[in-house]
Amino acid sequence: MARLIRFNKPFGVLPQFTDRGLAGSTRPTLSDFIDIPRVYPAGRLDRDSEGLMLLTDDGRLQARISDPRHKMPKTYLVQIEGLPDDAALDALRRGVTLRDGPTRPAGVRRIGTPAGLWPRVPPIRVRQSVPDCWIELTISEGRNRQVRRMTAAVGHPTLRLIRWRIGPWSAEGLAPGSWEDVPPPRATP
Repeated sequence: MARLIRFNKPFGVLPQFTDRGLAGSTRPTLSDFIDIPRVYPAGRLDRDSEGLMLLTDDGRLQARISDPRHKMPKTYLVQIEGLPDDAALDALRRGVTLRDGPTRPAGVRRIGTPAGLWPRVPPIRVRQSVPDCWIELTISEGRNRQVRRMTAAVGHPTLRLIRWRIGPWSAEGLAPGSWEDVPPPRATP
């Protein structure tokens, strides 16, 4: 039976088990938190993003979770600079054009500051003259830095990005740096 792990990746942690950066680098990696042989991330999450990662020892499950062809929704809690108007949110809902082409339409809504959210270390840069707010954004593809590029395309740069949900799995109840085994989904024909 396949093993599936949900992990709440802290800010600043590389989403891989080794640091392929500069020689002598001491950047934290997944191996600083997870000591399980032969499990691999199902998708990536940038070093400067936080939240849910799924890891598995099953290559087919890994592909089903991470491959955009399967359209598994990914929901992010996004703190953005400024207060988006309806036109900005509608643009995200329709899909925006990035340098690598148009995105699929996204689900988006304004939300309050998420309850029970852990503090980010280090905290985001706060500017007294520029307000910020939170949105919940759901996409079904996974291009490099896509959410950040989408919010920037509508004039609201991302300040903090937390992947909250991948398909049926969420980061709820899982402290940063913690992981647990979860039941893998049933195989589909």
